[in-house]
Amino acid sequence: MKTVFITGANKGIGFETAKQLLQKGFYVYIGSRNLENGLQAIEKLKAENLTNVEAIQIDVTDDNSVKNARIEIGKKTEILDVLINNAGINGGAPPYTALEANSEQFLSAFNTNVVGVARVTQAFIDLLRKSSEPRIVNVSTSVGSITLQSDPNWFGYHFAKYAVYGSSKAALNMLTVHLAYELRDTPFKVNTVCPGYTKTDFTGYNGGEVEEAGKRIVKYALLDKNGVTGKFISEETNPETGEIPW
Repeated sequence: MKTVFITGANKGIGFETAKQLLQKGFYVYIGSRNLENGLQAIEKLKAENLTNVEAIQIDVTDDNSVKNARIEIGKKTEILDVLINNAGINGGAPPYTALEANSEQFLSAFNTNVVGVARVTQAFIDLLRKSSEPRIVNVSTSVGSITLQSDPNWFGYHFAKYAVYGSSKAALNMLTVHLAYELRDTPFKVNTVCPGYTKTDFTGYNGGEVEEAGKRIVKYALLDKNGVTGKFISEETNPETGEIPW
């Protein structure tokens, strides 16, 4: 049975991704900053007869919390097949603009969305290396595309200007490129995936269905040996190939 660890999976897109991977036969470790929230998520899944799941407390911004999560999962499995870095924040209360956002908003967003991903990936890389088909999916957003953000013809040009969030996700995209490069001569597939604008508390429940967002992430968690690596994927933006410019 393949294993997957998903950060920030007690709700929203992370929870839906966990549900879909459970349905595909994975053993799922749900990462939750608040363990009680994680346990409540487990109960919801078990109510649907999805039982191969456990909650793991993890705060991706805290070194000790990440180390403890690695220890806990290491007690349960010697191999991790998939890591989905889903936990993310928008940077706190508005404004999010480059001229108005304060330093704490920027630091908080980068600590979670970039440093947190690096922290978790480094902590779990040893378990991932033991998999025959290791996969890393970093959940990003088309808002983090510098090319699109600078294109007046892009549909989101005038309303997706979230300087704090966008900057942190652009940095995450760069981190993904480097991870894919460093793991290029291995069985790893490392990609960054935009699930699309989705109905969750993150968007005030505006956007597309969470089931579709989950499918987009799951697709890249399940890539075979011929799958892409080091790519920026947004099927919402480019339904044909999924790949979008950095």
